[in-house]
Amino acid sequence: MTPSKFLVRGLLAGLIAGLAAFAVAYVVGEPQINAAIALEEAGAAAEPAHHDHAEETADEAIPEISRANQSTWGLLTGTLAIGIAMGGVTALAAAFALGRIGTLKPTQTTALAAFLGFVAIGLVPFLKYPSTPPAVGNPETIGDRTTLYFTFLAIAVAAVIAATVFAALLLRRGGSVFEAVVFPAIGFLAVVGVAAALLPTVNEVGDFPADTLWYFRRASILTTAALWATIGVVLTGLVGRLYAKVSADQARRELAASL
Repeated sequence: MTPSKFLVRGLLAGLIAGLAAFAVAYVVGEPQINAAIALEEAGAAAEPAHHDHAEETADEAIPEISRANQSTWGLLTGTLAIGIAMGGVTALAAAFALGRIGTLKPTQTTALAAFLGFVAIGLVPFLKYPSTPPAVGNPETIGDRTTLYFTFLAIAVAAVIAATVFAALLLRRGGSVFEAVVFPAIGFLAVVGVAAALLPTVNEVGDFPADTLWYFRRASILTTAALWATIGVVLTGLVGRLYAKVSADQARRELAASL
């Protein structure tokens, strides 16, 4: 049960999760992006043309990627890259936590790592700074909005790591499972709650249709959930098979040594 064996399985689980996320994003999310792009293009067509020659030359110098490629190969590349990365991170986290959180088995530790990854990386940042479709947001503030998102993401990740360490410490000192779940959870919620209250709120929706925005954000969180759920299920299954193999080999060695 070495970290390298966990990592290989995590990369494989992430690859499968990337395919699952692509399927969900393509079926559920792409129609909402198309609707948002149509609104953006309609708004741009209604505005008077006032671009100067320098802007037109710069626009022509940028190679245009077709919408068909963006919604297929581009989307697939993105989900695979994120899936493989998150699968590897989850596997390494599970390998590091193995044997350090009470009496959890490798499969339980792996499932817990995937769940906490979804909470800290996928869910909590989304609740404060949900994703937005094209035509939403001021292009001039994209840098500030990105900084705020990753700041809150870093706080959530640090908080969930601290909560996990606290839970393991409680278990080692004889605390009950109830205490090891409730107290760290309260601490995590307190930290992210204070951070969410202190960080600025981004409200640049304007007059964008509320239903299209809602459907897009729903598709976004569904895609994220599909990614993490697949990582959790596949990686837990692969680790379970590895654990069964290692346990069987150890049992055979012990039997041979006893003869």
